[in-house]
Amino acid sequence: MGLASLLQALGPPVQSVEEETFALFAQDLPHEQNLGFVDAKALSLELTVAGRDLTIHQSPAVLSSNRAGGTTGAVLWKITPLFAAWLASPTSNPLFTHGILSATSLVLELGCGVSGLAALLLAPHIARYVLTDQVYVARLVERNVAENWAAVVTAAANSTGSSSGSGGGGGGGRGGGKAKQGKPAKAARRAVASASSTEDAGGGAGQKIVFTPLDWETDAVTAALAGGGSGGAKSFDVVVACDCVYNEALIEPFVATCADVCRLRIADDDEEEGGGDREDGVAVEGRGERNGRGLGIGRRKGKRNPCVCVVAQQLRDPLVFEAWLERFARSFHVWRVPDGLLVEGLRSGSGFVVHMGVLKNEGDGGINLEAI
Repeated sequence: MGLASLLQALGPPVQSVEEETFALFAQDLPHEQNLGFVDAKALSLELTVAGRDLTIHQSPAVLSSNRAGGTTGAVLWKITPLFAAWLASPTSNPLFTHGILSATSLVLELGCGVSGLAALLLAPHIARYVLTDQVYVARLVERNVAENWAAVVTAAANSTGSSSGSGGGGGGGRGGGKAKQGKPAKAARRAVASASSTEDAGGGAGQKIVFTPLDWETDAVTAALAGGGSGGAKSFDVVVACDCVYNEALIEPFVATCADVCRLRIADDDEEEGGGDREDGVAVEGRGERNGRGLGIGRRKGKRNPCVCVVAQQLRDPLVFEAWLERFARSFHVWRVPDGLLVEGLRSGSGFVVHMGVLKNEGDGGINLEAI
């Protein structure tokens, strides 16, 4: 198992940006999804996701504000419960069935928003999940993880491996109520669940889930995101993004950040060999796609799997989607995840799509598909 078996299961990569865009938007897409909010007016949502009963707090006030830098992460979007259930399923998610994800894996999410749903469901099955977004989501994502962790680990403990992540269902918002005030983040990087849960599920959310502010346009991607410190983890197995493609102006920084996260694995492997462009465990200036470099498949032999990028999104605007895919395909080999590897709510005709990407061979970098 590994990258080669995963790519075989995914089938042929996307060959034409135009044909992929046409094929997806030629489908009979649902009209009732609109922008894709679950409920943009509710302060809280009662959901059942993959058999877990969860309460998600959100901020309609922030969503409707004129905050500079965006507000879309302030509420829950329809694709998120479906994606979270699929991502955390050991039987449905090919990243598990082909050995890319395991109990020792590290995952980073870009643009996580306030819900923390993907982290809540996946974290019990892996070593660590790092949530990232702009700092304004910190208070609510901390609260949502802390308040829902007990329900998640209890369900996980009572489930078998085949049932713990199965099912593609998410719930719609069924209620509201006044949200209580939470404590603001006091540091740039912190565990998002209370210390009282540290005995749950092999260390609790305080060990499993971390929130770190990360702005794609202004912040650098470094090995510090993995949180391992000296001698610890310095890269990720998977980077995920759920419904982050909606603004054409953010496509370039978003894709560049995806690529930079994937290159942490390259630099980590280089450092373990005693070489590479590293200083004190952090990728040095001059490495990465923004400077036209990466890693070759020949140098990957005998090493860990490369970091896989997973992008899930609602199909809204074909022009924005095509612009994203054109830019993403310049840096990544791209596959659309086929229906047979998805849960029902994410399959063709749902209005949603999931793609996977692996860095291309760029000079000394990326993956040469012909060598796999």
